[in-house]
Amino acid sequence: MTHTPRLFVPLITPFAQDLSVDVPRLQAVAQRMLDDGADGLAPFGTTSEATSMSVEERIMALEALVEAGIDPGCLIPGTGCAALPDTIRLTRHAVSLGARGTLTLPPFFYKPLSEEGVFAAYARVIEAVGPGLRLFLYHIPQMSGVPITVELIGRLMDAFPGVVAGLKDSSGNWDNTAAIIAAFPEIETYSASEALLVRNVAAGGAGCISASANINAHGIAALIRGLGTPDEAALLADAAAIRGLCEKLPLIPGVKAIVARRMKDDAYARVRPPLVAVGQDHSVAVAAVAARSYGESASV
Repeated sequence: MTHTPRLFVPLITPFAQDLSVDVPRLQAVAQRMLDDGADGLAPFGTTSEATSMSVEERIMALEALVEAGIDPGCLIPGTGCAALPDTIRLTRHAVSLGARGTLTLPPFFYKPLSEEGVFAAYARVIEAVGPGLRLFLYHIPQMSGVPITVELIGRLMDAFPGVVAGLKDSSGNWDNTAAIIAAFPEIETYSASEALLVRNVAAGGAGCISASANINAHGIAALIRGLGTPDEAALLADAAAIRGLCEKLPLIPGVKAIVARRMKDDAYARVRPPLVAVGQDHSVAVAAVAARSYGESASV
């Protein structure tokens, strides 16, 4: 099955000085990502610091995006929590707003978890939310400690036909991504790095949901448009180079610092504890990404 390749940005969450969600800046940066060529947004996942946000904040922030005129049909918000009722509430809310789907972590506190336990958790969410749910499974075992296996995906698809719409593979393991695409070509499988985008699409995947898209949505969108053209190799090299520069920074604080530079607004660099904003020791790396991605001066 062929999927139209897409880019979804796992949007940062700006915070105000009192560390509340900064709604005007959230709305502004969301629109900037779409203006830069992203096909949609995947807010309230890892890059969004969602596990540092309350359920009420996530509901309010998702509603704020829709109220700003962003089509809910291009949103795949994160809804996975450690507590099952929280996951159900967030997922049900996203479906009620008409979201394209939900990117849903497995319960991630208790470890080790059996496949039976993870299956039961997802099954309960699916049963509680009911019609309209398009579930995108979120595989990020280095953070969650709970893998989404090929066997689990198969069980969910057999038990709940048509509900599992896709998966984001943030493991960084291409062999794992390729195995999922091969086993389930009918669902949308996204890589978490634009460096894997060409291989993902060639194998039958659906594109990428990448943290560094917050700073290079325009370049990744250009790569998607350039797939299969003589420009593909150069576009991939450029996107991968920017990604590589980002990886020299603490990921979330680094991305937010670069967005702050792009938006010419230091408030975008603010993170919520336990994360810590990057300091002067990272200023050269931040400037290097801005220079490569936006053509700015590399001065700090």
